[in-house]
Amino acid sequence: MRNLKDKVLKPLTRWLIVIGSVFLIITLLLYAIRVNPFEVYKLLIEGSLGSKYRIARVLNVWIPLVLCSCGLLYTFSLGLWNIGIEGQIMLGAIGATAAFKWFYPSLPALYVMILGFLFAIIAGGLWALFAGILKTKGGVNEIFAGLGLNFVAQGLILWLIFGPWKRPGIASMSGTEPFDRHLWLSTLKGFRVSPVALAIAVFVFIATVFIFKYTKWGLFFKAIGDNPTAGTLFGISVNKYSLFAMFLAGACAGIAGFFQTAGVYHRLIPAISSNYGYLALLVVMLANFSYWPVPFIAFFFACLNVGSIQLPMVLNIDSSLSGIIQGLSVLVFLCVYNFQRLKENSLE
Repeated sequence: MRNLKDKVLKPLTRWLIVIGSVFLIITLLLYAIRVNPFEVYKLLIEGSLGSKYRIARVLNVWIPLVLCSCGLLYTFSLGLWNIGIEGQIMLGAIGATAAFKWFYPSLPALYVMILGFLFAIIAGGLWALFAGILKTKGGVNEIFAGLGLNFVAQGLILWLIFGPWKRPGIASMSGTEPFDRHLWLSTLKGFRVSPVALAIAVFVFIATVFIFKYTKWGLFFKAIGDNPTAGTLFGISVNKYSLFAMFLAGACAGIAGFFQTAGVYHRLIPAISSNYGYLALLVVMLANFSYWPVPFIAFFFACLNVGSIQLPMVLNIDSSLSGIIQGLSVLVFLCVYNFQRLKENSLE
């Protein structure tokens, strides 16, 4: 009975409080600026789920969000704040673009796509591994290392777009020349979502759950995250698993970069990451660093991201309202969670 209460009733109560609190705060905020809140909620729902086209856009946001969130679960489980996941998406996109430019049309399009996928994984993983090495070998905090590498990755993209990979006769912020259509991820007719990308995102999530629940890697990640000193005493190399977790996180972000490049923009652009790495940080925090809520929270955030586009056009409200809702959700959750923790500790 106690186990059921801890595993089901407490999280359910926590979520109901969070949802109710966020809904109340946003409603009061909209009333304060003299906007009908129910009209806003209606537009958000219609703007994200009102047609096949909009649902497809939501899924195209959901895919990289889930991929990045899965990667962050590895690093967060060890207490590592992988802020550099934005740069890892960018490097994944650079890796995919490099494969497309270097090997096509010398090789068949399918082989080049596979190479682009592998290049994206390796580039994203190695970029994250570099941040991990700075942390484990150089003593540089992973937050500062990650932020610094994000700026480097952004600078590298700009250099490539305006330098070696610039469009013929012109270099602009619109990005590189679009890839040949054979290098685009195929989509369903009338539904602009790549089934391959969707399947990869689902597979990565299932693989992440499997690793945490059924493998020694997941057990060691949790053990080190709970008590690094105890892990060392039991012969577990904290640095080794920290680097491994960083590489896995970067690999997941690299796949997101591949999808952004081959499945959404079909070229390399400066804003290729679309800030999905930072948004995934909020997803994982709101999920309380647990894997099961991740796809649902990512879907909620994707709906807000897509649905908010209509707000400026219809109600003259800035689309940043979706960011306010996302931030408030995390803030309220953390307040509720910490209050419950303090209450439990005082009872003990």
